[in-house]
Amino acid sequence: MLDALKAAHPRCQFVYTYFSPSAESFAETLDVDFRDVLPFDTARAGRALIEALRPAVIIFSKLDVWPNLVEEAHARGVPTALISATLTARSSRNSRVAAFVLRDSYSMLSAVGAISAADGARLVALGCRNNAIHVTGDTRFDQVASRALGIAGARDLLDPLRSDRLTLVAGSTWPSDNRVLLAALADPRVRETGLRLIIAPHEPTPSHLAPIERWAVERSLRHARITDSDAGAAEVLVVDRLGVLGDIYALGDIAFVGGGFHAAGLHSVLEPASYGVPVLFGHQHSNSRDAALLIDAGGAREARDAEGIVVALCEWLRDPGARRTAGRSAQQVIMDNAGATVRTVALIESIMPAGFGSPAGR
Repeated sequence: MLDALKAAHPRCQFVYTYFSPSAESFAETLDVDFRDVLPFDTARAGRALIEALRPAVIIFSKLDVWPNLVEEAHARGVPTALISATLTARSSRNSRVAAFVLRDSYSMLSAVGAISAADGARLVALGCRNNAIHVTGDTRFDQVASRALGIAGARDLLDPLRSDRLTLVAGSTWPSDNRVLLAALADPRVRETGLRLIIAPHEPTPSHLAPIERWAVERSLRHARITDSDAGAAEVLVVDRLGVLGDIYALGDIAFVGGGFHAAGLHSVLEPASYGVPVLFGHQHSNSRDAALLIDAGGAREARDAEGIVVALCEWLRDPGARRTAGRSAQQVIMDNAGATVRTVALIESIMPAGFGSPAGR
């Protein structure tokens, strides 16, 4: 979105804010004029932010609007938008208490780009004005498709890690995922396929890396980290740094995405799908629209336990045609949902002040 907006409005200044500490390193990679932590959502902080930055437009992503900031912006005539907006049927925000607390701020949003008509309807029930809702789709589909198209630029990272062996890339895994996944990979039915594992814990800390490496040693499996000189020859390859998983999925014949055996929920399944890799994950994915889309298309499967992982892996490993068909189905989901960025840029432009960003404007 930032790239598209900057290309369309090169005279605009862009500020990127975040709240989670994990987003700090990502923020540093963005081509923006200013980046910093978003203050706590108090009326005083909202006023200070608006007075300091004097924004022409404020854009929120996904769902988390900051009520006091929205109200302060509305009082000063600053338009606000919510993009790639989604609200699952099971979200706690559908409760009466949440709707009571948030209704006023959601009703003040100038424009809402919902990822689907169903999400739009739920957002209206939460308080968004019906005439502010536009179904624009989810810009993440464009993001992963663009990354997949540019994968040639990651050759320095990927080439030393390539192998002729069938490869499972397990991404964003938690210990709860690893317990089930590693038990499945130790099953003789999987071991006899010669499957290679590349695994990227969600938090690549020593406490999360060490148990995986110990598991490999106990089974006499040659292991390495991606920074090791002999990484490509390892049977178990451990990703020990952040920011590279989206490219490493390109090495997979099959992908396992973590979070499905973890109460916090499933991580992104779109990145492996964008490379035409069939996706496997645990059964706790009720809040993931993306997982449902992939399952319905035949591009992904869920597993309830280690045996379910074994069965899915063996079917895909022993039937290359079925594996390729599932991968193509996964990739088709990405293609079918592309185009949200163009629609979202148009929506944002519709609420920009007249002349803003033009050669004669700011």
